[in-house]
Amino acid sequence: MNIGSEAQNRNMVNELNVDEGEYSEPVSPTGQYFNSSELSICVLAVLDSDIPIDDSPALALLKDVFLPINPRFSSLMVKDENGVKQWKKVEVKLEDHVNIPNFPPGLSPESYDNHLSNYLSKIAMEQLPHNRPLWNIHIIKYPTSNAAGNLIFKLHHSLGDGFSLMGALLSCLQRADNPSVPLTFPSLTSAPTTPSLSLKTNCIFKNIPNVLWSAFNTVSDFGWSLLKSSYVEDDISLIRSGGPGVEFKPIVVSTMTFSLDHIKQIKTKLGVTINDVITGIIFFGTRLYMQGGSNKLNNENSTALVLLNTRNIGGYKSVKEMVKPNPESAWGNQFGFLHVSLPELTTVESCKPLDFVWKAQKLIQRKRNSRAVFLTGQLLECLRKFTGPE
Repeated sequence: MNIGSEAQNRNMVNELNVDEGEYSEPVSPTGQYFNSSELSICVLAVLDSDIPIDDSPALALLKDVFLPINPRFSSLMVKDENGVKQWKKVEVKLEDHVNIPNFPPGLSPESYDNHLSNYLSKIAMEQLPHNRPLWNIHIIKYPTSNAAGNLIFKLHHSLGDGFSLMGALLSCLQRADNPSVPLTFPSLTSAPTTPSLSLKTNCIFKNIPNVLWSAFNTVSDFGWSLLKSSYVEDDISLIRSGGPGVEFKPIVVSTMTFSLDHIKQIKTKLGVTINDVITGIIFFGTRLYMQGGSNKLNNENSTALVLLNTRNIGGYKSVKEMVKPNPESAWGNQFGFLHVSLPELTTVESCKPLDFVWKAQKLIQRKRNSRAVFLTGQLLECLRKFTGPE
């Protein structure tokens, strides 16, 4: 494994040519939030391979395909002469970013499942060195129950959000039928229609209740977010100890596989989105875990912080489209936060997962019907301007 100690990481600053690069762009406010003395958030992405992974072309692919995607992949986050954080181009030593762990040979796929989980738990707790670009790749060359090999990306969230990073991943791929043709995906937008004047008038009157309801939700949700962030705490439960220093305690990364076909069946049956189904499954699993194996209902007040994409998009956007001047959907972190209270279980013995997913969808749909997420973003920006990102 190519993971050095803290002292080694500090010494590696001398190996990076940090004095000669030019600032490529300022660090966005959200990027500063995600990489501060109080907070450091990374994204772990695990790719399964049906065939054993050959690591010999890894460095060439990173140099020729991955690094050109965006300047941030070859930049450091530094402070300029005015103390403002900027992205600064440096020479990347790709060998420092590629890790190939050694597991005991000749084990069963189930044993390698445990080794992979332990390895994910280990790298999830490690901080990315700040003296080199904020990403690492881990190549797992051992067969697990689900794959012949795995490729793990660890990228700092200040580089971009899930939409940007998925765009970066997809830009590295080619179509199997015709590699020269760009990747395409179904669009979510429908053909525009031109309504008649009478229809427009009826729509205006019909939308008045919706506008009033949206205004009420905006005020209610924004006020609730302020209270949850400052004064109102969740109850003590199996998922919240309330003790100090919980962020420094060890964690364990566990995985669970769901069939996409089953998720689509739930989506069709309830008339919701795939994201709604996944969120409902997570909420339901969390509530079941909070029961602790007892038959007593433990519906403590628990709140989830849900990330909501704020892009106005209708489908897939390539990286080339995201980095153009004044793009429709720019590269970066473009999302807001929603405080969503976990739905309560009615009974332990006869709880119905579909009903729970439906309740979770209704809660989030009501949250979507407000502008609180944008007000929260504006408040964060005001605080940043007057008090700094910390």
